[in-house]
Amino acid sequence: MSRHPVKRRARAGATRLRGLVAGLLTLVTAVTASACATGEERPRVVVTTNILGDITREIVGAEAEVTVLMKPDADPHSFGLSAVQAAELERADLVICNGLGLEENVLRHVDAARASGVATLAVGDAVDPLTFHASDDGGPADAAGQADPHFWTDPDRVRKATGLIADQVIEHVHGVDGTAIRANADRYDAELADLTAWMEKSFDRIPEDDRALVTNHHVFGYLADRFGFRVIGAVVPSGTTLASPSSADLKSLTEAMEDAGVRTVFADSSQPTRLAEVLRTELDDRVRVVRLYSESLTAKGGGADTYLRMMRANTTAMTDGLTGA
Repeated sequence: MSRHPVKRRARAGATRLRGLVAGLLTLVTAVTASACATGEERPRVVVTTNILGDITREIVGAEAEVTVLMKPDADPHSFGLSAVQAAELERADLVICNGLGLEENVLRHVDAARASGVATLAVGDAVDPLTFHASDDGGPADAAGQADPHFWTDPDRVRKATGLIADQVIEHVHGVDGTAIRANADRYDAELADLTAWMEKSFDRIPEDDRALVTNHHVFGYLADRFGFRVIGAVVPSGTTLASPSSADLKSLTEAMEDAGVRTVFADSSQPTRLAEVLRTELDDRVRVVRLYSESLTAKGGGADTYLRMMRANTTAMTDGLTGA
């Protein structure tokens, strides 16, 4: 038998093997290139605060990557960014911030991103912000007439923010499914409407004369305006946690509390309660200090790890604190 057919079959087999290897290499290269392209092109939304971050994730869903800069249990007035986080702002398709001076150490980075051409949305500017009242009306002495950044304590304004965020994501974040974004926003809007109705029903348990608030600092102006509360004052008479009260401030507050018959102080969980405890001492231990989640979400499982859970927890704590439950 001739050996040539064997050689030809061997050569043919080798050729098929080389072809198979080349095909596999081409497939691997294509998949790798596609994966890299997908990673580079995946739409990105960067959000400064964790409360807005949660709201944005509800709206965006799986349509884009949402990066939240502020960690759980942080203070929005004082948290800062690393160099890596600051760089993330300029690589985003859209940056969403609270604005109105809330993120005091971060807004300059947002301004830099905007100047470099990144689309930005300052939500607080767009939801009909309230201004702080004068100090003789229970407002902060250092911020009378300035815009109050704490709009999220009014869920109706968050409903407005939901629509604005959806609009901006659809306009500026290329590659997202606008229909899916609208469906997410509509679903979340319905949940917010349910929240408002539940809060109204809960607060109905508090007699009108007892709807008086004293907090660590001025954070519940929007809630007070929406649900019919009076703001008596704050331990830190400022719209920011970075201020400090004087002994005269504490004396004025204790007098205002005595006049109003208020015996409950609501202290934010992300801030030290030392000053609220000082106030308790000033009033001979006749003050109850109740912790709320007003400025920051908690870590998962911490009691306020979403905006909706935070608002429900706060409503329950305020209602119980003002009815003696």
